[in-house]
Amino acid sequence: MSFRCGIVGLPNVGKSTLFNALTSSQKAEASNYPFCTIEPNFGTVIVPDKRLEDLTEIYTPKKVVPSTIDFVDIAGLVRGASKGEGLGNQFLSHIREVDAIIHIVRCFEDENIAHISESIDPMNDIEIVETELILKDIETLEKRLEKVKKSVRVGDKSAKAELDLLEKLNSHLSSSRLAKYFFNTLHEDERKLISGLNLLTDKPILYVSNVDDKSINGNEYSNIVKEIAEKENAKFLILSVEMEFEIALLEDEEERNDFLKEMGLEESGLNRLIKEGYSLLNLITFFTANENELHSRAIPDGFKTIQAAGKIHTDFEKGFIKAEIIKYENLIKHKSEHALREKGLISVEGKDYVIKDGEIVFYRFNV
Repeated sequence: MSFRCGIVGLPNVGKSTLFNALTSSQKAEASNYPFCTIEPNFGTVIVPDKRLEDLTEIYTPKKVVPSTIDFVDIAGLVRGASKGEGLGNQFLSHIREVDAIIHIVRCFEDENIAHISESIDPMNDIEIVETELILKDIETLEKRLEKVKKSVRVGDKSAKAELDLLEKLNSHLSSSRLAKYFFNTLHEDERKLISGLNLLTDKPILYVSNVDDKSINGNEYSNIVKEIAEKENAKFLILSVEMEFEIALLEDEEERNDFLKEMGLEESGLNRLIKEGYSLLNLITFFTANENELHSRAIPDGFKTIQAAGKIHTDFEKGFIKAEIIKYENLIKHKSEHALREKGLISVEGKDYVIKDGEIVFYRFNV
């Protein structure tokens, strides 16, 4: 199961530098001119999780497989992108393919790095991006409306309810409001009725304020971004992208930790970003483990044992018998599965059991 976060923003805000830092590479070209990124860059990043280290000590497996998230560095957007300006059409089509959006906003001043608007204005920058996303959503919606209106004209009664919802959504978007606010007011059956639109402004968003290394705790610009994020009920993070890139290039872990201590940080901003991305996607982690392999597995929160089984292997799902569930905290405390069995701390669950974050799951199946 692959989960993708798309890194978006205006040109020259630090998208490619962040991508390079995340992937500890220089795969994405980062230069001081607009549209440096043309084709999207894709990178798979390991999700930091200390629990994996703890479980490795207990199981001593031959192989350890961590959870990952895919990050996509997408071309910078400009005003008019929804109508094809700049690389707008490519930009917007690539956003449609991701599950969540990381919106980087420039919150630093540097006369050596060009800004497309020639001034630092986070509110205006965010407005440009969101306006273009809304306009593209309206274009998508108009195509669906045209199709549904034809169905209504030929007497399809079931299409009438969908048409009413689509027209309300169109009015909502036309008032410059993000689609997610509209969908949040709908009942589940109404959401299903207009599902499949895959609107850009219905995706969860993490705003990242890119500051200089003197403002890692925030500045006047990042405060503006924070206020917008709070208003939109979105996630928010402050990063010095350039500093994080420098940290990522340090090969020695001890050297990286010393650097963080000097800056007064407990962990790197990249780790916080990855964790926030994980949360943004509404994911939890469960583990499968034995002496051969220890796997950290990402699934949407609320997944049942049978659903998670299918993501491991179709045989697990087809031949499901039961799932043995171990609480991470219990295993860490008692140090072995044998001790947990003696104390009756391993539960046996059926296919409708909802997996909790951190649980170790052992599947029994027969095919």
